[in-house]
Amino acid sequence: MNKIYKSKIGIGLVTFIVILISISSLPLFLGAFSWIGFFIVLLTVIFILYIFLSIVYVIDGENLIVKNSFLKPQIIDIKTIKEISETHNPISAPAASLDRIEIKYGKNCSIIVSPKKKKEFISDLIKINSTIVIK
Repeated sequence: MNKIYKSKIGIGLVTFIVILISISSLPLFLGAFSWIGFFIVLLTVIFILYIFLSIVYVIDGENLIVKNSFLKPQIIDIKTIKEISETHNPISAPAASLDRIEIKYGKNCSIIVSPKKKKEFISDLIKINSTIVIK
């Protein structure tokens, strides 16, 4: 089984980033306009969009592969997953929404993800490892 889940893009997180970029680029538009400043803001927005749109979670056989833009993919053996719980923890994670789930696996390891189809994603993990505890 090879199934791809895209990250949910949360309006709350997008709103926060838009406000942050707007406030930080306000001097650019209120003072003397700068093309260099404009291109820096534009490149920042494009970079953030790229990161948000590139986050995917792949169930490939018995592995969960978390891909996040240009970073090295994280591979998790689904058989080592112990627990899945809902979270809204804003900690940095390969998740483009605050509607997240925390996956605990291995020996004291965890990762926070935000798949669009959360219930289907969890169901597919349980099909591979029926011992996963859902909290």
